[in-house]
Amino acid sequence: MASSEPISQRESSPPVPRSEALTEIERKILDFMVQYLRANTYQPSIREIGRRFGIKSTKTVSEHLHALATKGFLERDSSRSRGVRILGVDLSTGAASLPCLTEVPLDPADVAASDAPRVAIDTRLGADEGGFFLRAGEGDLAVLGVEEGDLVLVAPAGPEAWEDGRIVVAHTGSGTPFHRVGRNGRGLTLEPLVPGAERIVVEDPSATRVLGFVAGFFRRLDDATAPSLLTRH
Repeated sequence: MASSEPISQRESSPPVPRSEALTEIERKILDFMVQYLRANTYQPSIREIGRRFGIKSTKTVSEHLHALATKGFLERDSSRSRGVRILGVDLSTGAASLPCLTEVPLDPADVAASDAPRVAIDTRLGADEGGFFLRAGEGDLAVLGVEEGDLVLVAPAGPEAWEDGRIVVAHTGSGTPFHRVGRNGRGLTLEPLVPGAERIVVEDPSATRVLGFVAGFFRRLDDATAPSLLTRH
């Protein structure tokens, strides 16, 4: 009989390089394991994973876990029955693991379904599950000092996304996804952050496809990218 022993989270050897993309069910199982561990401080059992995804065979669940281990997302522990360790994910409750995208998604569902690399970030810096990082293109947010290659942190859309002055990510057909929210006597407007673009009057915010709002951006400073304007004294 297959054991329903909880999957262990143990210290082990360095992670295996991730060389293959996940299938949809593998990604869903991995996400479930991460979320479950954060909420309960222990891993779900093989049977709990099976119940969550309607998989009756514990052998099938084990095969999915083996595939995740082969691809470098899990490390199996042979000293325990089906024991595994999740690799490359910050499992503390104060961190969120967000996908790092190179293109603006068309829909929030595309973010959740993405197999893009993930970056773990402290939630105190504006990160939240459901958000994502977007690698900035040339001129995308130049007015804010964002340069090509910077990581733009996009927080999930909510009521706060429509606050005056917020920078939101929205598909409006203006040629850029980045817009500054404005409120005046005529109502709500979106100002595209590209030179010469006209403001867009928003008559029905619920009908506007907003993916989130810009919570910050991050830039790596090294010998290749450090500003050259610093003066030695």
